[in-house]
Amino acid sequence: MKCILPLSVLAASAVLLSACGFTPIYGQTGEGAIGSQLSQIAVSTPDDRLGYRLREQLEDAFGRNAALPPQWRLETAVEQSRLSLGRRIDDTATRYQLTVVAKWKLVPVSGGTPLTGERTTTTTYSSADQPYAAIAAQQDGEDRAAADLARLIRLDLMRALSSR
Repeated sequence: MKCILPLSVLAASAVLLSACGFTPIYGQTGEGAIGSQLSQIAVSTPDDRLGYRLREQLEDAFGRNAALPPQWRLETAVEQSRLSLGRRIDDTATRYQLTVVAKWKLVPVSGGTPLTGERTTTTTYSSADQPYAAIAAQQDGEDRAAADLARLIRLDLMRALSSR
């Protein structure tokens, strides 16, 4: 008897949710699904290390399907700035703050009004005395910034494409 009540509540809530038109953003399948629209976005980024990492992260996030012709073209412009934080006794920085601003424009290949947006992320990384370690730390900061920007841009595009 104790088990019947929770099962009936679960069944009733499933029926009510299906009747209200609720569809999870990740749960759609088929032609109009957000995931299928994201997989048809061709990504264009600047020709530098950070741009390459951002393109790689965006294509992974979108699940780019190279077998299908792109329906959208995502153009990005990336600006980064580095601020030294903390100072040693010899006036060298102990940490850096990397701020990356990505401006994006989603253009329909068939023509139409493009969608635009801008996202900013900030990461920090330690400064090292050894040259290789300092380069590796900076690249790790750039990689983390690219991953965060890809996540933020993907969320923006999912929101924009779901309202179309």
